[in-house]
Amino acid sequence: QVQLVESGGGLVQAGGSLRLSCTASGRTFSSYTMGWFRQAPGKEREFVSNIDGIGGRRYYADSLKGRFTISRDNAKNTLYLEMNSLKPEDTAVYYCAARRSTLLTATPQLYDYWGQGTQVTVSS
Repeated sequence: QVQLVESGGGLVQAGGSLRLSCTASGRTFSSYTMGWFRQAPGKEREFVSNIDGIGGRRYYADSLKGRFTISRDNAKNTLYLEMNSLKPEDTAVYYCAARRSTLLTATPQLYDYWGQGTQVTVSS
C-alpha cells in the first residue's frame, strides 16, 4: 500500500512558475512508476507526465513539452513537477499517481494509487 500526498499548488499569474511535490509513504518508492495527471472542471482527467523508477525515462503530454519537468528523489520518496510559463489553461487539480509496474503508461486507469490532488490556478 502506498499513500501519496501532493503539495505546492496555489494561485499564480500567467507566465509564472510552480513546483508541485508528491510525497509517498513506504520503503519501496523506487519500485513504482510515477505519473502526474490533471483535471479541469468539467473535463476528464488527462495525462501530464510520467517517470520510471530510477528517473531514466520520462514522458510528457505533447502540449506540455518544454514547459513542465518531472523528476523524483527516491531517497526522499518524493516526486516533483516543475511547471514554468504557466497559462490559464493549465488551471486544474493536479494528481500524482503510482503504478506497480516498470511499464510507463498515460492511461490513468492503469495506476494503482492516487493522491488527493492539489489545486493550481493560473490567472490571466
